[in-house]
This record gives sequence, structure tokens and C-alpha cells, in this order.
Amino acid sequence: MKFRQLLFLAFVVVFTSCKQKEKVHHYIRFNNTGELYGFLKWTPENRFPLISAHRGGPMPGFPENCIETFENATTFNPVIIEFDIAYSKDSVMVIMHDDQLERTSTGKGNIGSYTYEELKAFNLKDYAGKETSFKIPTLDSVLSWSKGKVLLTIDLKKGVSYAKVIEKVRQYKVESNSIIITYTADQAREVHQLAPDLMISASVQKKAELKRLNGLGIPDSRIVAFVGVSAPEKELYQFLHSKGITTILGTIGNIDKSAITSPAKNVYYHLVNNGADILSGDNLPQASEELNKFRYNKKLSSEHIN
Repeated sequence: MKFRQLLFLAFVVVFTSCKQKEKVHHYIRFNNTGELYGFLKWTPENRFPLISAHRGGPMPGFPENCIETFENATTFNPVIIEFDIAYSKDSVMVIMHDDQLERTSTGKGNIGSYTYEELKAFNLKDYAGKETSFKIPTLDSVLSWSKGKVLLTIDLKKGVSYAKVIEKVRQYKVESNSIIITYTADQAREVHQLAPDLMISASVQKKAELKRLNGLGIPDSRIVAFVGVSAPEKELYQFLHSKGITTILGTIGNIDKSAITSPAKNVYYHLVNNGADILSGDNLPQASEELNKFRYNKKLSSEHIN
């Protein structure tokens, strides 16, 4: 069985067992960038592990990269929302992962072949291909919605301008709940030069990669370290934590699959216990249960979480 089908079935089970429960939203709020810096500066006393909902936490009836899905994700846990930005034909920044529209919407062809007004005619589809009434959102609408609710990790598709995205972050005054995703040291340098006050998600899978980032002028205090999609040695976590750096582990793929097939192993609980601070993946319901248990057992809390 393909992983996405397995994941979909797991979500169906969770939805069936929980649909009678009243939904409560769990929001994250920072009043200024200083509060965000303090929250992300790693210390044993300050630690509060979080889930980053990959593409916003899609599940049955809730398509990826959709504001309604982002809002639904907050009913499971206080979350970081990871989402993707692409351009429409008329250069409107819209939220979409694929270049092609078929998989996630009722549209056909390349997203860049349509103006935003034309894109509004299409509905989004969930992972099972079921059409919903939800529309392709703009970056403006996501940033406007996010304030006082979630942290954002903002992923740019090829060709999207960091400068234009940062301009929007400034316009909506969401510097205090935004993290810009970069994949190379040069991209991280570009973002830091454009906006030295913004937090950056940068790949640090070896100690030398942090040294290179520092050499390019990016201080530890602006870095959230992405350590890969397989759990690193504990030594890397300890090294980054000694620098006050919060870590992100991608659970997308094999780790999420392992957690679904062997729930008794409490995979996510052990990952954060081993040093991961943010788990970025697709299995939001199960990860939420295990992180709730971890934070309860360790007596972890934050004034920024309602």
C-alpha cells in the first residue's frame, strides 16, 4: 500500500473516533520578534517541542496548502504551518506546491498559465482526490490569517523572489511569526542580508554547515537548524543546543510511515526525547498525541501557547 493511502486511512480512523468531540483551537502568539527569538532560543528550561504541519496538515476533506486546513491543524496541537508559494500568470503569489494543477485542484495545466482571477474558478482536492469547496489561497490571505494563531515556515518554489515574500511579511507585520525556509547557505545569506531580523530555517546536518553560515554573517540567533529527514546522532543535537539553536527534523516519508505502522513504539515521543525540537511531517494526529504526552510528562509549558 502506498504511503499516502496508508496515511489517509490513518486519518480516517482518527476522524471517525474523534468526530463527536468539540474542536478547540490551540494557538501560538508572539507580540513582537523579541518574544519569538526568546521562544526559539534553545535552553533546557525554555524548551517546548512543536509540530510543523507539512503543507499545512492535509487530511480527509482538508486539502494541502489551504487556509481551512491550516485552521483545522490548530485543533490538534499548537502548530507551525509549512506552506509553499508559487506565482500565477499575473505574478500574484499563491499557495501551491506543484507546478501542475491536476493533483490538488480541479484545474488543469501549469499554475503559471492562469491569472489569479482565473485560478479562483478552481476548487481544491484532498489527498483522495475528493473535490472540496475550498479555493487556492494567496500569500496575502495566509499572512493576514496567521497572526496570533500559528508560526509559519515559508517555502518558496523555484523562481519566487525572497525579496517579494519579505516585502509581504513586512506589509502584514508578521515578522514575529515567520520563518523563511532556505536550502543552501547562499540562500540563507540572501535572506539575512534582505532581512536581518527574520528567522531562517537553514540546513545544518554537519557542524561544518553551521560554521559556513556563521562565516556568511548569519548569527546562531537567527537560525533554526533543519537536520534532515532521518534522525541524526545525538551529538549533533547537543552541539546545536549548546549554541542555543532549535532543531527541525523532517519526519516526512519513512519516519511517518514507521510511526503509523508501529504506533506502540511512540516514534515521535522518542524523537523529541532524543533532541528534535520541531517535527516536520504529515502525520499530525498521531504526532500531536505523542508530543502532548511528552510535554505533559516533562512538565513543559509556554506563555505563548493558549
